[in-house]
Amino acid sequence: MIIGTGVDIIEIQRIRRSVEQWGARFLQRVFNDAEIAYAQKHTIPYPHYAGRFAAKEAVYKALGDKSITWKDMTVTNDPDGKPVCSVNGHTIKGRIHLSISHSKYYAVAQAVVEA
Repeated sequence: MIIGTGVDIIEIQRIRRSVEQWGARFLQRVFNDAEIAYAQKHTIPYPHYAGRFAAKEAVYKALGDKSITWKDMTVTNDPDGKPVCSVNGHTIKGRIHLSISHSKYYAVAQAVVEA
């Protein structure tokens, strides 16, 4: 049974401008250390930051829990490369299915929470 769904799309340039303007302050406010390390290992990190940003927004929408913050969610990849989201400090009643994609200009993510 599906509990909730969420989708989000963001311009990669918007994330790039935020990183360039606010630097570590922005990154530390939105992302966890593992997410920052993942993006930084790529030559161009901005699509990866944007993908994780969109994923967090999509999960937030799917869960419908307004008490969850950016830092409560961690988006990583399983050993096969599939994106996964863990939510720390909150009891999630269900399994989160997550998909992330990006093109030259946009990143998009979809989340489905299943009981």
